[in-house]
Amino acid sequence: MTVRTFFALLIASTFALSAPLAASAQQPASAAPPATAPAAATLTVPDSASSAYVLGRDDVVEVGLLGRTDFGGRARVQTDGTIQLPFVGKVPAADRTTSELSDAIRKSLQTGGFFADPVVTIEVVGYASRYVTVLGFVGAPGLVPINRPYRLSEILARVGGVRDGAADYLIVRSDNGTEKRPMIRDLATGDAAQDPYVSPGDKIYAPMAEIFYIYGQVNSPGAFAVQSGMSVRMAMAKAGGLSASGSDKKIDVTRAGKKIKLKLDDKVEAGDVIVVGERLF
Repeated sequence: MTVRTFFALLIASTFALSAPLAASAQQPASAAPPATAPAAATLTVPDSASSAYVLGRDDVVEVGLLGRTDFGGRARVQTDGTIQLPFVGKVPAADRTTSELSDAIRKSLQTGGFFADPVVTIEVVGYASRYVTVLGFVGAPGLVPINRPYRLSEILARVGGVRDGAADYLIVRSDNGTEKRPMIRDLATGDAAQDPYVSPGDKIYAPMAEIFYIYGQVNSPGAFAVQSGMSVRMAMAKAGGLSASGSDKKIDVTRAGKKIKLKLDDKVEAGDVIVVGERLF
């Protein structure tokens, strides 16, 4: 074998070995099957505690398009439940959350061929359709917009709390006619079950405290607010207690025009007139 022949065979064998290696290097590796993500846990949130604001008539929204200034602006939800926007015209908005409305506008812009992948932003700037009415002996009675879940204590705080002379409970009447009378102290000191969420359309009334009257042999006779569960003993304490000549065994009560006898632990009612007599020496 000549030297020329030897080198020719060497070169040929080298190409024969490198060809499969190059081919395998150029062929993409088979992708590993994607890992299956664990299913997300589904949380059931009660409607009253839902954080998504549902739009309604006369609400005002600010519509924007990320990176664009030729679309959007402020729009009011009309009586037919729609808002009017450039390019797409009327878009149903009532009974939709802001995210649902954003998706609807995005699809309308894509369907109309205006933008390929628009990013639509929605901000509520005027709340008019969802509110509660607060009246009575509170700091600032009026309409309170419900732009998120609110507990009753939060609504009471927003109107400045109850004023002097108010009862120690609230009257809450819902749209369906049900009525509740939560105690104010329970709202402040109780757990979440005692401080319920309000619903749009609720009417919240802080009544004036009901009055009882006490005079006779007490240190501070007068008219006082009836507190829930107040007894005759507590009423006497409210009036400064017995005077030096007073007797807790000589107590007369007039209720609804009739004289009745009450023990010290019996309950006081609104309008009761309590007369504390003088003890015998």
